[in-house]
Amino acid sequence: MSNMEKHMIKLAEENGLPLSTQQAAAFQTYMELLLEWNEKMNLTAITEPQQVVEKHFLDSLLLLKAVEIPQNAKVIDVGTGAGFPGIPLLIYRPDIRLTLLDSLQKRLNFLQAVCDALGLSAELIHARAEEGSRQPKLREQYDLACARAVASLPVLCEYCLPFVRSGGAFAAMKGPGAAEELSAGEKAIRLLGAKAESTKAFTLPDGSERNIIICRKTSATSDKYPRHGSKIAKTPL
Repeated sequence: MSNMEKHMIKLAEENGLPLSTQQAAAFQTYMELLLEWNEKMNLTAITEPQQVVEKHFLDSLLLLKAVEIPQNAKVIDVGTGAGFPGIPLLIYRPDIRLTLLDSLQKRLNFLQAVCDALGLSAELIHARAEEGSRQPKLREQYDLACARAVASLPVLCEYCLPFVRSGGAFAAMKGPGAAEELSAGEKAIRLLGAKAESTKAFTLPDGSERNIIICRKTSATSDKYPRHGSKIAKTPL
């Protein structure tokens, strides 16, 4: 077992997320593929193995501590990029039915290679978020939508909440300043048919702060949303 696998098992255990040796080996393979493909295309600025474990893998798994994901839940990772948090969730919870949505086909090619190497099954969709959630097969079809992105909460909510069924949840994975984000996002959350349910704070091993904001969908999202991408960015709800 590699040092990375041992470190991954130790960190997960410390956070109440016990990992099997097979799961740790899957994370090792994922990291090797991430760093290999990263030499050809921009997937991550974090390339030191210990940091990949802490700032990508552990960070993604902490979502499981913030929201209860039912067995066989339909989960969509919106703007998944290099597969965070979706692929770590699927390694840990192979029962979930995962959709990875991204606007860049070459990132999806990478994610397909990861799924093939790990024997994982996920639906990969090439679309912008605001276009994807207009598709009947995707709109309001998911138990959980998640996004680990730098966009502000009002923007993220408009991108993600239209994917979530009534009673489902949206998890926004953020850095520091969650209270301010939530305050700025209250109007958007309400307009999109949801309510803020909880915020869970975590500290990564390097001391950096992470917050996961959970919004619960209470009613269908109006057909007015999402708006065009440029409008969402220019005039957030």
